[in-house]
Amino acid sequence: MVLDPCCGSRMFWFDKRDARVVFGDIRNETITVTDRSHKEDGTRTLSIEPDMHMDFRAMPFPDGSFRLVVFDPPHLVRAGADSWLKAKYGKLDVATWREDLRAGFAECFRVLQPGGVLIFKWNETQIKVAEVLALTDRRPLFGHPSGKRSNTHWITFLAV
Repeated sequence: MVLDPCCGSRMFWFDKRDARVVFGDIRNETITVTDRSHKEDGTRTLSIEPDMHMDFRAMPFPDGSFRLVVFDPPHLVRAGADSWLKAKYGKLDVATWREDLRAGFAECFRVLQPGGVLIFKWNETQIKVAEVLALTDRRPLFGHPSGKRSNTHWITFLAV
């Protein structure tokens, strides 16, 4: 089985209902925000409908439950209260983001089976990827920056 503990709107999944994946998120909501660049009526709607309500810092699974975990936590610490970016990606607390991500990494590795794979996705527009990787003692195997400005990093870890 695969776990996505911060699934949001499942934006990067080819099959947003894939039965092999447990989609989790702390949010369960439909959000409509003002975005004049999107539709004639100036709004955009986003649905976050996880299979399970969960907090990535304290997941309700036994140790070694998953072969693959995809960890794409919120990566913003600054975003307007009603902004599209906050709705789409979520927002970390500016005072606790380090502790939150440290706990998230620990939980992801805890629920991985030995030899399991963690795929970590991070956009470093506000926080550099090096600062985030310093929050775990695990060493990544490889990664790749993507996007127009190469700000989004896909990083792969192997659990031992």
